Order: sequence, then C-alpha cells, then structure tokens
Amino acid sequence: MGGFKSIVEGFYKKDHFIKRFIMVVLAVTVMGFSLSFLLLVNLGTDPCTMMNKAIAARIGMSIGNWQALLNVLLLIAVLIFGGRNLGFGTLANMFLVGYSIDFFSWLWEKVLPLEAFQLWSVRIGVFVPAFLIFIFAAAVYMDVDLGTAPYDAIPMIVSSHLEKVPFKAVRITFDFLVIGIGLIFGGKPELVTILVAAFLGPVIEFVGKYVEKICS
Repeated sequence: MGGFKSIVEGFYKKDHFIKRFIMVVLAVTVMGFSLSFLLLVNLGTDPCTMMNKAIAARIGMSIGNWQALLNVLLLIAVLIFGGRNLGFGTLANMFLVGYSIDFFSWLWEKVLPLEAFQLWSVRIGVFVPAFLIFIFAAAVYMDVDLGTAPYDAIPMIVSSHLEKVPFKAVRITFDFLVIGIGLIFGGKPELVTILVAAFLGPVIEFVGKYVEKICS
C-alpha cells in the first residue's frame, strides 16, 4: 500500500507543480508536432516512433492507437517493477505524442503542398529545425520531473540495477534494441533514428540544468 501511495503522490507532490505540468504538456505536444514533420521529410524518426510506425503499419492500426496500446502494456511492466518515474508526464507522453502526430499529419495533408517534400532542399530545410525541436522538447519532458513514458522509464529501471554501467550506455543499448525490433516489422532506421539513439542522452543532461533552474 505504501508503494502505491508513493506512486500516486509522485503525480502531484512536486515543487512548482503547475509550472512543471504546463511545461510537460507543451513539450510532448511539440514532440508530436516535430515528429509529424520528420515523418513528412522521410529521413527517419526517433527509435520508438520508428518501431511503432512499423508495427502499426503491419497490423493495420493508426500510430496513435498502437502507441497508446503499447504504452499501456509497458506501463503494467513498470508498475510491476516498482512504478519508478511515473507521473503526469507519463500519461501525457503515452497519449498526447501519438495523437499529436495523427492531428498534425492530418492538418499538413489539408494545408501543405506535400509534393514539395519530395525535393531534397525542402526535406533538409525542414529536417534540421524539426530534429532540433524534437530533441529539445524530448529533453524538457524528461527533465521536468513529472514522470516519463513507460518506454523511457524502462532503461531507468534497468540502470538502477546496473550501478556500474552509465545510464547513457543503458539508454543507447535500449534504443538500438528497439531499432532492431522495428527492423523485424519492416521498419527502416534512417538518419534521425540513429542521431536520436546516439545523442538524446547528452542533450537530456544538458537541458536538465536549465529546466531545474526554471522549476526551482
């Protein structure tokens, strides 16, 4: 009972909760926004989205519905192993990222000349800011300390049991394992996929220093 109570209290017992809550909702929505552009330029996505896109296409579901279902299953696993790193950020990432991708992708089909995204000049011009925005938003969502998605919590749990192994090494290994699963389902890891797997950890560490100042 005490463990469950601590998990519930972890959702709201944070200094400057409202500020953190607004930041995490904005961050995960911006993640979906930037990922919708990364899907348009077709230079790859983050490892988790790459895997989810491949599985969703194989089983005939929207990426939003599949990502929500997978995160529920992963959430159960996280709860079994102690409920670490759960909070409103967990729920926001589980549902808002996938459905934000669905919404913005639908919007771009209505208002943007999608044929322009076949041009390399357009693809590179869109890719650079979209990738930088995604990396920054993902780091903010994780550093704001209101919980992470089950996907992000799993390497943290594993790392807590491997005290001599740096977290960055655990996270990189986990991301590349996910890339492997995506490959099995027909996914294709591209530039963004590899860059996120290699560099998200250091960016999280860098952005965390500034997020802590904002929330203090």
